[in-house]
Parts: sequence; C-alpha cells; structure tokens
Amino acid sequence: MTSSSSALPDIRQELVLHAPLEKVWDTVSTAEGMEAWFMPSNLEPVEGHEFVLEAGPFGKSPCRVTEVQPLHRLSFQWGKDWALAFELQEQPEGTAFTLIHSGWDADKLTEFGQAHAIVRERMEQGWSGIVQKLEQVVSQ
Repeated sequence: MTSSSSALPDIRQELVLHAPLEKVWDTVSTAEGMEAWFMPSNLEPVEGHEFVLEAGPFGKSPCRVTEVQPLHRLSFQWGKDWALAFELQEQPEGTAFTLIHSGWDADKLTEFGQAHAIVRERMEQGWSGIVQKLEQVVSQ
C-alpha cells in the first residue's frame, strides 16, 4: 500500500518579476529580504541552517535549509511536513520566479490539527497575494 495515493498537488506560483536576478535572490534568500514580503525569520542561505519563521498567530515554525544554488534555487523544510522552494531564472524582461510549496497529504493534519486539504486551499489563495507583494517589493 503506497501513501502517494493521498498526496495532494504542490502549490505552484509562477510569475515574471521586473527586477534583476540578484535583487530578487537577495529578497527571497535573506532574513531582511524575506521579512519585506513573507514573514520575519532568521534565515541564512546556508544548507543545513536551522531557522524559525515567525508565523504570527500560528507561532514560530521550525525550518531547515535543504538546498542552496546561489541566484537560482533555495529550498527548505517548513514545519514537520512541508517543503518550500524558490526558483529563479534570468529572463530578458526580468526574473522568472517560481514558488513550490510541497508536502501536502490528504491523510495528514498540520501541527495545529487542521487537515492538509483545508489548509492547502487557504494557502493557495494566500500565496498568490504573497507573491504579488514580492513583486511590489522587488520593483521598487
């Protein structure tokens, strides 16, 4: 019996940011940058670095950086089940940005006892607003 049957699709957000690659990288891979569009943290773009996302009413989420490809990809474990990846690609009109939030499972509950399926719906909506905020931050 495989558990993959209960897997839910990743959340993906893709957009082209009208800003240089280095600026977008600094905004998604540093604590200062991330706070401007996502949430406060003590992130450092170093593989194995353990950090905390300050998730407001949801408290502090433990995270660990799992992959760093400078200027192109940063990924980290978020809480007990999720992984978040930011992928960047230079393009003539700016930087293609992809956010991938994975680790969703219909049979699992979050740390707060909410079903993944319900939280996923809410976060899919939330992410579209968050990446729009990223766009505003990097285009200033």
